[in-house]
Formats: sequence, structure tokens, C-alpha cells
Amino acid sequence: MGVHLDGSGGVGFSRLEVIEGPTGRRRRTKAERARIAAESMMPGVKVADVARKHGTTRWQVYDWRKQLRKGNLVVPDGVAALPIFAELVVDDSAVHAPVTRGASDLEIVVGDVVIRAGADADEGQLTRAIRAARAAAS
Repeated sequence: MGVHLDGSGGVGFSRLEVIEGPTGRRRRTKAERARIAAESMMPGVKVADVARKHGTTRWQVYDWRKQLRKGNLVVPDGVAALPIFAELVVDDSAVHAPVTRGASDLEIVVGDVVIRAGADADEGQLTRAIRAARAAAS
């Protein structure tokens, strides 16, 4: 930053001109953006305070947080090791596990026919199912 002082008359200054450096956009690496976004997610931290601290806008920090959630940014190892972040492990073995029936389900065997009814089945439904199974077995 440069300062230009213009004195007229030699006694005082009539004008003070401040010239700042280049006003370009600051480029941040993905690691920096992820670190700032992760910092803003810590308990008790305000996004506006984090944005001000790092010289950016809170809207930019919100965008980085969204990118972090989508997986476009990756939290650095040092930040990921903090207790606030937990590794998410998806166990899809439950998807392939056989369906277990609740203890309240009912199973009736009539000959070679098996009738399974839920706990919400009424007497009329069960009667019709049993009669149909008997008719099919004979």
C-alpha cells in the first residue's frame, strides 16, 4: 500500500491519498476451503466469525460447507482426526439379510399349504384363508 501526501503551502496537508494493492480474488486450494468449512462446523462456532477471520464472505463458507457435504471437498487428515468428525461406514449386509418376522406373526400349516398372517389380520381373513387352503389340499 502506498501513501501520497500533497501539501500546499508547506504548513499542513490538504489531501491524503491511500492507494491499495491489487484487488483481485484470492485463490484458495481445496484443502484450505475444506479446512475453513470444517472449522465453521465446530460446535459453538459462527459462520460469520469464521468468514471474517479468513477474509471471505459467510455465503462463500456456506457454499464450501455444501461442497464438503457432497464430497467435492475432502477434510484434511488433521481436521478429520478431531473428535467432532466420525467416519461413516455403510454396512449394506443388512440389505441382503433375510427378512425376519416379528414374534406376533402367525403361521398356519394346512397340509402342504402354509398360511402366514400378520398381527393385524382379522378373524374373517384368517377363516377365508384356512377354508381356501383346505379346499386346495383336498
